[in-house]
Amino acid sequence: MRPAHIALAALVAAVWGVNFVVIEIGLDHFPPLLFNALRFLAAVLPAVFLVGRPLVAWKWIVGVGLVLGVAKFGLLFTGMDLGAPAGLSSLILQIQAVFTALFAFVALGERPGKVKIAGMAVALAGIGVAAADEGGGGAGGALVGFALCVAAAACWGVSNVLTRKAAPPDALNFMVWVSTVPVLPLLALSLLLEGPEEDLAALRGLDWTGVGVIVYVAWITTIFGFGAWGWLLRRHPASSVAPFSLLVPVFGMSSAALFLDEDITGLRWCAAALLVGGVALTSLAGRGGGGRGGRAEGATQPPVPEVVHRVGA
Repeated sequence: MRPAHIALAALVAAVWGVNFVVIEIGLDHFPPLLFNALRFLAAVLPAVFLVGRPLVAWKWIVGVGLVLGVAKFGLLFTGMDLGAPAGLSSLILQIQAVFTALFAFVALGERPGKVKIAGMAVALAGIGVAAADEGGGGAGGALVGFALCVAAAACWGVSNVLTRKAAPPDALNFMVWVSTVPVLPLLALSLLLEGPEEDLAALRGLDWTGVGVIVYVAWITTIFGFGAWGWLLRRHPASSVAPFSLLVPVFGMSSAALFLDEDITGLRWCAAALLVGGVALTSLAGRGGGGRGGRAEGATQPPVPEVVHRVGA
């Protein structure tokens, strides 16, 4: 990769990592489900009028929209609102690579090789260390938030498998249309669970910080991030671009420490090393083992959908 392309890949990872800090700030202005709905609404407008018609069947757009947009992001934002730290959340979500491998084995018959299985075990050990560190703080809400972030990673794994089945030829087009799905369900859930009074109070109190948060999460993270990542994937092998996604929790934890004064304990550093190392083995291990019909693991899918696996938050 050219130096400029390396810099762009690192910039996207930084944008996605810092996004967790921006979410934390946004949760001071909006209840989590309303925040999520506004984020997707802003991502859709005006992008939906610029990306062209959907390039895959609507069943895949709706399926991914519900699992990724409503379930995954709803759980993540709620978990962070309940006390899961921004830096730790950016780390926990990386366990999605393990869930993706497990669900791909069940749904697609992709048998993981020994190196990938070892990577999954190491990453799960990292989750255990992170849970022990979070539990040691004695904050029940934070532990619930931690569990919701793990559940969000599991939903992400399901959406990754659905995305691989859909095999969208244009990841940005796919993500914009997927973003149309969660808006109304999230608004309905917000009205039901968070209440119209809280939603109205958040909207009436909207200030420039709140607007900036929505713009960053919707346009910078989603539109710029996906557009740049997809551009890189069209010009370089996925194996050259994908490793840069491992920088997301590095930027997430460091920016949370810098801007939110989050403590990074020794146990959390240990958890980060185990998780990032395990995810690296899981994601980047050589293709091994045949799937159904004797095909090599992952051979049935083009690399472009991998961009959706790295949205960050």
